[in-house]
Amino acid sequence: MCIVLGQEKSAQKRIVIDVGHGGKDAGAIGINKIQEKDVVLDIANAILKLNNELDKPLDIYLTRYSDTLISLSDRTKLAKALKVDLFVSLHCNHSDNPDARGIEVYASHKETNYSKESIYMGYQIEKMICKAIGYESRGVKFANFQVLQETVSQCSSILLELGFLSNIDENAYLSSSANIKLMASVILLSIQKQ
Repeated sequence: MCIVLGQEKSAQKRIVIDVGHGGKDAGAIGINKIQEKDVVLDIANAILKLNNELDKPLDIYLTRYSDTLISLSDRTKLAKALKVDLFVSLHCNHSDNPDARGIEVYASHKETNYSKESIYMGYQIEKMICKAIGYESRGVKFANFQVLQETVSQCSSILLELGFLSNIDENAYLSSSANIKLMASVILLSIQKQ
């Protein structure tokens, strides 16, 4: 423990995993009718389970633990209330082009003290995921997504698009529980290394 401005500060990073969509908001719908909201919830729950099995687990919170719709502002309020070090929003992509594939990461357009760190972290996490599971890299991009805009002033903040549910191969990959666990383990490991 170290003391910062009279307050105890945990040496362990505190992370919010934002589980995209939920409830009546299904997000992207895959070829075999799998829903983005379910895929990202499965990945998030696998991250939590794997984290709890570590000798020194990270301090991880989810924005939702079940199939419920949480407003975007409530997601960012949670991150602010918990004073997190990292905000990671999980999503899956969709395209009218069935050949579109790969992992992409988004960071906020907004420039803050955490902008460079967010971009660096985005590159590192994407690189680890692509290497581990063999997906193509679509790079780190910038967007004005509300969850990024409202968190990047307080912490490193990224949004992960974990493959295309509209691509037959990536849809099949994300339909496998073994692959979900592998993706979760790579995300957890990449967060640990930051």
